[in-house]
Amino acid sequence: MKAVRFAEYGGPEVLELTDVAEPHPGPGQVRVAVRAAGVNPHDWRVREGQFRRIKPIELPAGVGQDAAGVVDEIGEGVEGVEVGDQVMGRGSSTYAEFAVLNSWARLPDGLSFAEAAGYPSVVETALRVLRMVGVQPGQTLLVSGAAGGVGSAVLQIARDRGIAVIGTAGAANQEYVRGLGAVATTYGEGWVERVRQLGRVDAALDLNGAGVVRGLLELTGDPDKVVTIADLEASMLGIRFAGVGGSMPAALAEAVDLIARGKLHIPVAQSYSLADASAAHADSRAGHTRGRRVLLV
Repeated sequence: MKAVRFAEYGGPEVLELTDVAEPHPGPGQVRVAVRAAGVNPHDWRVREGQFRRIKPIELPAGVGQDAAGVVDEIGEGVEGVEVGDQVMGRGSSTYAEFAVLNSWARLPDGLSFAEAAGYPSVVETALRVLRMVGVQPGQTLLVSGAAGGVGSAVLQIARDRGIAVIGTAGAANQEYVRGLGAVATTYGEGWVERVRQLGRVDAALDLNGAGVVRGLLELTGDPDKVVTIADLEASMLGIRFAGVGGSMPAALAEAVDLIARGKLHIPVAQSYSLADASAAHADSRAGHTRGRRVLLV
């Protein structure tokens, strides 16, 4: 089968579309014929080697965690799913024609494979950082990087929970952020004062690592009220870094519920072929995404 892999750490150019042996599910897993794979910042951070000291991997390695597709093999002990079911979920090496998933949920009615591939990791991350930062209904949350995939999910989940949101984003994404129920303002010089003029900030999330954590700390006054998913140096300020490790089955169940109730929609900003995975990584790293980027198989 065809799969995207890399044999050394480096830039997008190290990604190669190659022929590899098909994977097969172990106990508690399913295999899917991949129709679309989500492109997450975590993917290119792994490719660049940002995590190699804390979580080394054996090279050459596959790429990707999120996928949507059709179940075609079922591992031992798996119940509640059948060959032919359309699912979305998280696994490993999902930039491929076939991938093994550890967690999955059936696609909600009306959701395309391309859209579905964009949900698993971003919704799990959104739910986890909201829990970590401890923001409550009636309070105000500041979200830096509000227009991206995780930001899009955070804004909609917060709105559903009665949490007010101030979102920072590029000038081109101001209306998009407002459309998700947040008060929008721009990045750049003077952003801290612009946010301050909008009102009190009870908690804050850094979703794009644009060097904003000191400003978020200034606005909240408490490092425990700031969480980042992108700034690896934030711990020097006492700010928590949210890696991975939340409950994907629970997140997928909540995502399905939110989608079914019309409370969550994350658009596909751009789609690519497997052969264009390097371009997808370059674009993802450049930021300014409105929603999600996905690979179509």
